Amino acid sequence: MSTGTSSNFTGYVAAWCVVFIWSFWLIVSRVATDSGLTIYDLAALRYGLASLIAVPLCIYYQPWRDLNLFQITVLSFILGPVYILFVFSGFLYAPAAHGGVFMNGVLPIISILFMIIFVRVLPSARQVFGGILIFVSAIFLAWNASVTSDPSAWIGDVLFLTGALFFSAFIILTERWQLDAMQIIFCGTIVNAALYLPVWAIWLPSNITEAPIGPFTVQAIYQGFVPNFIGLLFVAHASRTIGNGNTSFILAAVPGGGALLGAIILNEHLHLGSILALIILTLGLLLSVRQRSF
Repeated sequence: MSTGTSSNFTGYVAAWCVVFIWSFWLIVSRVATDSGLTIYDLAALRYGLASLIAVPLCIYYQPWRDLNLFQITVLSFILGPVYILFVFSGFLYAPAAHGGVFMNGVLPIISILFMIIFVRVLPSARQVFGGILIFVSAIFLAWNASVTSDPSAWIGDVLFLTGALFFSAFIILTERWQLDAMQIIFCGTIVNAALYLPVWAIWLPSNITEAPIGPFTVQAIYQGFVPNFIGLLFVAHASRTIGNGNTSFILAAVPGGGALLGAIILNEHLHLGSILALIILTLGLLLSVRQRSF
């Protein structure tokens, strides 16, 4: 197996590992309200605990040496508290399946738009058709939510969509700037921990001392280490090796995984229309994944 082929293979493996990580993260985040923790506590766990591992690694590798101040500022903001608090707030209004659709399912569409606007590169006809299928399924799921579930679910959908804009920018910049894992961990974890944790400790609402030990442990382990550390490493590798477009399209498989786990673990009911929409979304994903990044 040649080096290029090997890199592509590991890139696809990394992307599909993120699908599993994020599908389960949707469930963990959805049940976070039962832990007694506030969304600000969850953000503190995300940045604070990951920093325990990230600090010694970054001291050793010194990733800031190859980054300028502009890159550090932009990357830290994109992966920072504004992004994650939008996402966590979404789970207060909408079911886990919607988190998958509006954070991950629309990533291919946002990726295509960003590339057209900022890079002046047009997608293929197959990608456009796949993007249309993804868009139609997402719109149907949003409409279906307003009819069959909490009328305020649309608020969560808008919050999730905002989070998707942030993450799409991150995926594109990872490829454009050829960021390595330690650079991403430094900006996404250490810089944000240094900025956010003092604000959280002094001013933001917290129930961290009253949370039951069982739910708290689950949230601490998963929010603190899995998506913000392991997940970012996998996303970075996938974006660099198979391109931001392929990475975004593969991550569009998260809605199916999140919906399935939501039905199994949380007993969230999926109507026939929702199931059909998820099938259409998955078909759009399969049509859209391409061999070469645009």
